[in-house]
Amino acid sequence: MDAGFDIEEFVRRILAEDLGTGGDVTSAATIGATARLAAELTCREPIVVAGLELAAAFFRALDPDVQIEMFAADGEPADEGRVLMRIEGLARPMLSAERSALNMLQHVSGIATLTRRYVDAISGTGAVLLDTRKTIPGLRAVEKYATSMGGATNHRMRLDDGMLIKDNHVAVAGGVGAAVRAARGAATGLEVQVEVDRLEQIAEALEAGADRLLLDNMDVATLRRAVELVARRVPLEASGGVDLDTIRGIAETGVDFISVGRITQSAPAVDIGMDYALPGSFAPRNDARAPI
Repeated sequence: MDAGFDIEEFVRRILAEDLGTGGDVTSAATIGATARLAAELTCREPIVVAGLELAAAFFRALDPDVQIEMFAADGEPADEGRVLMRIEGLARPMLSAERSALNMLQHVSGIATLTRRYVDAISGTGAVLLDTRKTIPGLRAVEKYATSMGGATNHRMRLDDGMLIKDNHVAVAGGVGAAVRAARGAATGLEVQVEVDRLEQIAEALEAGADRLLLDNMDVATLRRAVELVARRVPLEASGGVDLDTIRGIAETGVDFISVGRITQSAPAVDIGMDYALPGSFAPRNDARAPI
């Protein structure tokens, strides 16, 4: 997770959204204050796991004494029926935290699962899958963590950790060369990457001192020609319109990186359920990891 991510503050904010000012009125009305519950979080489809510690944090926030056992680790594939986590504690806080914990675990694991499909699709080509800033506002840290668990490489967490000159920058600056020269003149110490969507822009970008090129919405034949023109002088990233049907062909053109917004924008939540289990049975299992 990004070093600046405050998991306790994040969990408090999400729980506040769900609990409102009156709390979980249903659990308070139907369950005694000392009643206990044991439950298991189980995959209902094959997934790549991500966000287990984050999910556990929701239960701990409402019951610091809750017992938790993990039976998987982030980044692992898990088949349908796999128990990911077992929890036991006071029933009221556990049920109050259930939806927030599951929402986050299902969403984050969904991103990791889709990301792994893209990574597998380009296996052996040498191309590296990158994520983008196309994330849900407020969830960038956890979504980019999820893509890394799926095997992607994080690219630009924020606007201040890398220069990426896009088409609108180019239009306002007066051209690719002018934009690159201005960026280099700012002397930020950051790598200067510029988006090009036509082959004739490549020489101008390189002459101006671009450190890296983003080849935007180019077809496979054009990408191959761009790779030939650059001749490995700078890294090349392909972007735009990439999906599971096209990514292999793009990777085989020889580009170094492929960025895909779909892995965060369009990943469906996976199906993970929290089901009642017999209380008082926290005995070690063959697949159990140490309690956390």
